[in-house]
Amino acid sequence: MQNLVIAATESTPDVNFDFETGQFALRGESWPENAAAFYRPLLDALESWKPENGGQAEVNIALRYFNSSSTKMLFSLFDLFNQLAQNGQTVELNWFFDEEDDVSEEFGQELALDFTDLQVNLRAELVS
Repeated sequence: MQNLVIAATESTPDVNFDFETGQFALRGESWPENAAAFYRPLLDALESWKPENGGQAEVNIALRYFNSSSTKMLFSLFDLFNQLAQNGQTVELNWFFDEEDDVSEEFGQELALDFTDLQVNLRAELVS
């Protein structure tokens, strides 16, 4: 399966989905005019991915800012990772947030509560 790499713009994050290694990353800001149009190729690619049973995936999310429409799409993305975990994958989600950003930290805590099959790690670091 072909990797998915999208360069960041002012309003969209850097995307690096490496299906061969099971490494997935979003970094930057997410406030596209049409979040569904931006995230649909990511969701489609993840839905098409057929990893080996018992494999591992690492998801690294470091978003400085994301708007409400991006939040909905992120939940769809995390739901797909959660389904992979329910089907035997080990999925580690690293949620990076600025230690002074309570909203982002609380969002990460919510992810841990909502997606119980993911191994969610909250990482207070400088998000650039």
